[in-house]
Amino acid sequence: MSTLKVECYAGYKGDQYPLRFALRDRTLKVEEVEDQWYSPSEQFFKVRADDGNLYILCHNEGNDVWTLTAFRKTD
Repeated sequence: MSTLKVECYAGYKGDQYPLRFALRDRTLKVEEVEDQWYSPSEQFFKVRADDGNLYILCHNEGNDVWTLTAFRKTD
């Protein structure tokens, strides 16, 4: 897992969903949130970034840490 810097849309409930994330030396824009789900302490987002690839981002709300948990390259 890689720790990420994530910029989120902040609505009435705080950070609601990711808008951009930095991965290594690149900043990727979230084009679409395809799915999201919750565990007791984490929130997961399946997103399609502006490079066309799919990423699953995890936000540990207690520690306020974002990680990349999965990646799928699309052709």
